[in-house]
Amino acid sequence: MSEVLTAPLVVEFPFTRSLGPVQSAFLTGLRERTVLGVRARDGRVVVPPVEYDPVTADELRELVEVAPTGTVTTWAWNPSARRGQPLDTPFAWVLVRLDGADTALLHALDAPGPEAVHSGMRVRIRWAAERTGAITDIACFEPADDAAEQPHGRPHGGEFADPVTGITAPARLDYTYAPGRTQTRYLQGLAEHKTVGERCPACRKVYVPPRGACPTCGVATGEQVEVGPRGTVTTFCIVNIKARNLDIDVPYVYAHIALDGADLALHARIGGIPYDQVRMGLRVEPVWTEGARHPDHYRPTGEPDADYDSYKELI
Repeated sequence: MSEVLTAPLVVEFPFTRSLGPVQSAFLTGLRERTVLGVRARDGRVVVPPVEYDPVTADELRELVEVAPTGTVTTWAWNPSARRGQPLDTPFAWVLVRLDGADTALLHALDAPGPEAVHSGMRVRIRWAAERTGAITDIACFEPADDAAEQPHGRPHGGEFADPVTGITAPARLDYTYAPGRTQTRYLQGLAEHKTVGERCPACRKVYVPPRGACPTCGVATGEQVEVGPRGTVTTFCIVNIKARNLDIDVPYVYAHIALDGADLALHARIGGIPYDQVRMGLRVEPVWTEGARHPDHYRPTGEPDADYDSYKELI
């Protein structure tokens, strides 16, 4: 067998959220080089601000402006910067209690080495050159041994021109995927326009995609069985939200398809038919595009619908 396949894989799910009055004021303040906290019921000033008291759960609205200088309470050295981190050189992660605050803010400290960092050191904010209303408007902290502690924070109305009312929060995971020998054979079969499953030696069921072991009997599967290419829609859903970087118009249908000869349904997109005409029992076949390693979608074959009893165990 050829070498097991590997490929870089990115799982990314950015989402948007609206901001309430407290978070809106905090992020808009950063854009204006102003750091705001919120006063809790016990008088403490919490930075970054929260909308509800961490002790009593009461709603909090009393905003307080704190200083751009502060004191490192604890730290950890990061010897190798990674993609998306605040700095592209080695730096320290620090918790900084800003002057006027009673809690600490996590951010990066630009320092020449770990020997230059210690708890209790004085630091100041280095503002980003371009600010948009995000935590990254604080580019990082920098040492400020000459900065005396500033007076306690003062009340702030939280009012700014053109306030930030929503943000996009990124969520991304980069890793190298290795499918293993079983799924490598499956993927290589797809590249040849074949769908290959594996049969359990005990229960004789054929699983597609194969996993190398029977999920029912727990024994290894090795016998390869070509299934399909046609199959039956067992269940489906109508997708109404367009995915980022996916060039498919909504609405469209994603379905579980029991390929002929398989005992497990796989999922794929259904095309070649209006979304509101897709139904359980619909007979479908794969559609390949030139150079593709897997079917682009499945389309109706024109055959009569399959009888429910023929696929009910695969729903």
